Amino acid sequence: VQLQASGGGLVTAGGSLRLSCAASGRTFGRYFRAWFRQAPGGRREFVAAISGRDGRLYYADSVKCRFTISGDNAKNTVYLQMNSLKLEDTAVYYCAADRTLITSSIRSPSAYDYWGQGTQVTVSS
Repeated sequence: VQLQASGGGLVTAGGSLRLSCAASGRTFGRYFRAWFRQAPGGRREFVAAISGRDGRLYYADSVKCRFTISGDNAKNTVYLQMNSLKLEDTAVYYCAADRTLITSSIRSPSAYDYWGQGTQVTVSS
């Protein structure tokens, strides 16, 4: 599976952005699909995910009620709608996918085999 992330940019605090991650090479719908982010000097952290088994959604506490992950199986694409952006949301955002991970590890970067190249999100005051 090849993943291509897009949609990052510069936005003022309180604004919105929508990230997209297009997959090629496999049908995406049955994969676990996730977004992670990494701020300068920081570790890669979990943002949101969709279960490939039952479609359940998972969110980091820091983005719950502000971000929404969704998938369009017909377009083989997963999205991350980001609203009410904060300065601390500034990071490189990565999409990731895996076919067979254990649900309890859905928040762990090491559980994912496939990664996109990252897209920069910068939130300014």
